[in-house]
Amino acid sequence: MHLTRFTDYSLRVLIFLAVKGEERSTIQEIAERFEVSHNHLMKVVQELSHKGYITAIRGKNGGLLLKKAPETITLGALVRDTEHDLQLVECFGDHNECLITPACRLKPILAEALKAFLDVLDQYTLADMLGPQRPQLAQLLRIEPAS
Repeated sequence: MHLTRFTDYSLRVLIFLAVKGEERSTIQEIAERFEVSHNHLMKVVQELSHKGYITAIRGKNGGLLLKKAPETITLGALVRDTEHDLQLVECFGDHNECLITPACRLKPILAEALKAFLDVLDQYTLADMLGPQRPQLAQLLRIEPAS
């Protein structure tokens, strides 16, 4: 199982916004702190906004904020929302041409493994990702405490 860069960046954006709290952030700020592509991050932010994870406020005093409390964002839901292809092998899809599918046990075994993977992620929230490391995350991301 390999998560896409899109999901990785989605997690990073949400972590950044959660650490920042009520203070607004910009795509540019997040891109600089993580040293990632601004253009790619724009697509991630657009999707996270569309899916209801964040609020994007336009204008001079605009910026990004979490739309949901970190305790309500499960990692499993985020992965399901950002991974557009959880088909581990060809036989998971509609265009399966594998010759041995009728006698193969791989599909149910991998389906069970994928379910277990997502079930574990469902047990953790964005708040769990912060935990007691929140001050260290703020330091690493150069986020100043709100005054």
